[in-house]
Amino acid sequence: MTEPGSLSTSSQSTPSQLVGLLRIDHVGIAVPDLDAAIAFYEGTFGMTCVHTETNEEQGVREAMLQVGPSPDGGAVQLLAPLRPDSPIGKFLDRSGPGIQQMAYTVADVDATCAALRERGVRLLYEAPKRGTAGSRINFVHPKDAGGVLVELVEPGHGH
Repeated sequence: MTEPGSLSTSSQSTPSQLVGLLRIDHVGIAVPDLDAAIAFYEGTFGMTCVHTETNEEQGVREAMLQVGPSPDGGAVQLLAPLRPDSPIGKFLDRSGPGIQQMAYTVADVDATCAALRERGVRLLYEAPKRGTAGSRINFVHPKDAGGVLVELVEPGHGH
């Protein structure tokens, strides 16, 4: 086994460059009541709600909360179901409130999806869908990512 200190810089950076991950975008948290969750995160942790929207296609009402004084600190995405049969509604029914996904920013979601498919990774959608603030998104199947739902986010103009 190779010791962490002996790995070359090029071997550490090559895999992420090949699939196009740029940074952690946000952590998605399923909540039953969006307004109560926003109030909790703002009041308890001092986060700032910077965006809310309803995504009928995904069946959610969502909010992005900035962590820290600038967008560089990342974000927490709160997700509340519009209906019980939505993915977030089903998640809450099965698992209760909590972390639902880990999201990474990518420059080109189509290229990232193609690179992952070449590696045998399953994606939830054949083609990217619309996400928060006009972003384009797709998800890695949790069974192919150690049980974690991984979201790939190509930011839109408002993201």
